[in-house]
Amino acid sequence: MTKEQLNELLRSQQGELNAVLMYQALANVVKTEKEREVFLQLAKEEGRHASVFHAYTKKPLQPKKTMARMMPVLYYMLGKKRLYKIIAKGEYDAAVGYEHLIAEFPEVESVKNDEKRHGDIVSGLLG
Repeated sequence: MTKEQLNELLRSQQGELNAVLMYQALANVVKTEKEREVFLQLAKEEGRHASVFHAYTKKPLQPKKTMARMMPVLYYMLGKKRLYKIIAKGEYDAAVGYEHLIAEFPEVESVKNDEKRHGDIVSGLLG
């Protein structure tokens, strides 16, 4: 593994850890039980994603709380419709961003597939 690959895997691991807290924070402010359950499930899956990257990096990281602190504020400021579109785009972008890693790090494929599914799930909350 090159230094650049390690750094990218570490960034990915960090992003997934941060997403756990982000989804947990959203689960605490949404208005419906369905949304709460969805975000708690997504948080759990993001935790699994972090563990996939950790298996490659072997480095323990701590989640950063920045996005978790911002999500409730953004939820109220932007409204659910605009915020969910932003979150879904982030999930779709992550899926695309992980594609080039799969050849060398095959376990990342399951993460990529989940991220696309997450985008679909969050988009589906708008319908």
